Amino acid sequence: MLVLVSPGTNAKGNFYFLKGALAMENTNSLINEKSPYLLKHAHNPVDWRPWGDEAFAAAKKEDKLVFVSIGYSSCHWCNVMEQESYNDPEVGVLMNSAFVSIKVDREERPDLDSVYMAFCAIVNRNGCGWPLNVIMTADKKPFFAATYIPKNSRNGLMGMTELVPQVSKLWRERRKDVVESAEKLTAALQEGFITASGKRPVLENLAGAFRSMEGAFDPVNGGFLRGQGT
Repeated sequence: MLVLVSPGTNAKGNFYFLKGALAMENTNSLINEKSPYLLKHAHNPVDWRPWGDEAFAAAKKEDKLVFVSIGYSSCHWCNVMEQESYNDPEVGVLMNSAFVSIKVDREERPDLDSVYMAFCAIVNRNGCGWPLNVIMTADKKPFFAATYIPKNSRNGLMGMTELVPQVSKLWRERRKDVVESAEKLTAALQEGFITASGKRPVLENLAGAFRSMEGAFDPVNGGFLRGQGT
């Protein structure tokens, strides 16, 4: 909700100041979480949800892709991206229109972190780390992974204000290609994991599977974006 207030206070009488008399108050589903990292994002303009069936059911119902961002409290670039992109109203509008967005604390869910870090290692030649940002279908089949993403494109890095519209265009105009790619990568990811509980992924197998499909991926930006006419 956009609120015009006197500098220094908001409509509830609490101290709040942002760019003179313009203040934006937001509360998303993370407000009910216990993780300090998730709670830090509870007032972002991005309508974050915790990982769970409810979020993926909403993505199916709304016919949206899912944007999953994994990080932790002491991660420097996680904090930079939170302030630069996730706390930005413009980015919030773009993400809320295109995605159901999920925030994950890797210290709470190391299992998810392990799976999607393995996926990132397949599609991103520039290396992986945190924040770990993955875009997937509502069936939990990923097709894009990247680490830090600035708000605006710079120094060879695609920014959120360019990335989100491009992914949205792909989903509208080339959905079949996106789904097919996501299914192939998910199969490769599943095959690359040793089935015994607690074992680490066999990244060599995943990398081999990816090489057969890499022509459909963008090695700079880490996703299914190259050669799609965008």
